[in-house]
Amino acid sequence: MKHPIVIAIDGTSASGKSTNAKLVAKALGFVHVDTGAMYRTLAWHCLQQQVNTEDPKAVAAVCRRWKTSLANVDGLVHLLVDGKDPGLELRTSEVSAATSHIAVVPKVRDWMKQKQRECIQFGSLVMEGRDIGTNVFPETDYKFYLDAHIEERTRRRAAEGVNENLAARDQRDSQRAAAPLMIALGAKVINNSTMTSAETSGLILAEVCRRRDASERAGQRGVVR
Repeated sequence: MKHPIVIAIDGTSASGKSTNAKLVAKALGFVHVDTGAMYRTLAWHCLQQQVNTEDPKAVAAVCRRWKTSLANVDGLVHLLVDGKDPGLELRTSEVSAATSHIAVVPKVRDWMKQKQRECIQFGSLVMEGRDIGTNVFPETDYKFYLDAHIEERTRRRAAEGVNENLAARDQRDSQRAAAPLMIALGAKVINNSTMTSAETSGLILAEVCRRRDASERAGQRGVVR
């Protein structure tokens, strides 16, 4: 492909976004962007700086002054803070709790949108999150929305050793003022409650190929001979 493309994978918590984004990126040789990790990085930094993550103004002020950079490490984009990758520190329960507070701040989402769009510098992307197809890259032709029955998603979280009220999380994500979780216009919706990751990623790959071929045929018809 001549120009980088973005495959946007949005969806509810525990719907398989991360697993399938990794599989799709690997299959296509694209760069994987986990936008949730970027929000976790901000939450981690706020905790390191002893910033009250429940104070929207304080968190927004951090976004204006922290020094960050993007790095492509083995096909995965990392958000570095002062040149440091927090790594596994992003997965602590404290960071998870703080992330739920900072992610709803409009100024934070504005900052993240700009930074996430900068990831195109690394080439074609598979970007997972909750507002990629609606807010970050609404212009992409490759939009997907993953979901599963709440009982199945709860089971998946429990298998990871996480006890989370997914119904409450869904409500917060869909009702927040800034870039709420919703199905993007033109997105292919996949309910993978009874599907394996291989089956889900296979559907995504097949749809990407179908849309890419259709786009190429449309482009050829538009050529003046």
